[in-house]
Amino acid sequence: MTTVHFIGAGPGAPDLLTLRARDLIAASPVCLYAGALVPPEVLAHCPAGARIVDTQHLTLDEIVAEIQAAHARGEDVARLHSGDLSIWSAAAEQLRRLDALGIAYDLTPGVPAFAAAAAALGQELTLPGVAQSLILTRHAKRATALPPGEELGGLAAHGTTLAIHLGTQAIEEIAATLAPHYGADCPVAVVARASWPDEVVLRGTVATIAALVRGAGLRRTATILVGPALGHAARGSCESHLYSAHRDRVTT
Repeated sequence: MTTVHFIGAGPGAPDLLTLRARDLIAASPVCLYAGALVPPEVLAHCPAGARIVDTQHLTLDEIVAEIQAAHARGEDVARLHSGDLSIWSAAAEQLRRLDALGIAYDLTPGVPAFAAAAAALGQELTLPGVAQSLILTRHAKRATALPPGEELGGLAAHGTTLAIHLGTQAIEEIAATLAPHYGADCPVAVVARASWPDEVVLRGTVATIAALVRGAGLRRTATILVGPALGHAARGSCESHLYSAHRDRVTT
């Protein structure tokens, strides 16, 4: 039985591909990948003679037609998405189509962009006594509208670490929305093309980040991170209970 392997191809750096993903790509005669977000080094794992299709300009119907054709030929498909499949991958609508068609599939996770951005910053996004939650969201102006209750202002009201995707083109609007909740001096970082050779890292505050983004000319894939955990002062936060000398380590 043929299988469609939905694969999170990671944020960009080819060596952040998981071993499972690499092996599935190498074993699949067909590879559908997400345009400029998947580097050529990842596609190099495809077997010789593989059908490799860039889906960035295809409709959902056209993508499913490619999968149906491969299924009819008895060929497995490696379906590559950037980052991880669990957030904003548009995998769900493809899975529904495959369920209806009776075509088998599996999912392989990948490194998400926010994790690569945190690595570029060299820090943890949750700190004891400072922020113990991470909220992932995206800007909605040029994409599917956010459901009621998920507006940025409402999420920012929690005051914890916030990761905003696809928002650099509206950075002024975003900063204005964040200001009443985090304050003008709250640290903000923007990481564009995390893990790629042309990665850009900007650090500022709610008050300064828009000018930094415009000055750098960023209009590409980027993650905006905001919250007190990003501040240098947060490095002096209390230590985690995980490694505390007072923690009960009795084993059974």
